[in-house]
Amino acid sequence: MRQVVRLGTLALALAGVTAAAPRMAALAGIERGQWQLREAGGAVQTVCVADPALLLQPAHRGAGCSRFVVEDAPASLVVHYTCPGAGHGRTELTVETSRLVHIQTSGIAAGQPFEFDYEARRTGTCAPPR
Repeated sequence: MRQVVRLGTLALALAGVTAAAPRMAALAGIERGQWQLREAGGAVQTVCVADPALLLQPAHRGAGCSRFVVEDAPASLVVHYTCPGAGHGRTELTVETSRLVHIQTSGIAAGQPFEFDYEARRTGTCAPPR
């Protein structure tokens, strides 16, 4: 009897994990590949985007972050994210086309405040690893 209860609890927990994953409609049309993030009046970063959700946290790339979707529309997305031990941020992403997005992000990274305003453009396919 106890085993059945545990399996039922596990099934409910897994269902909750699946249901908790936000859809983020604005990311659906963004193409994968090599992107350039150009800061207004600043440097250019080139990144390989295998998952468009990575565009939501440019100051915390590769960090294990949790996200809370504040606004989700087909052409715009607002997300607050928290990266344990690394900081947090808030990002507003506006999709102009599948190859052009505008990213405004601010927060704390490595104990320091940041604020960036990027124009991001897809420039091609990702270069193979060397």
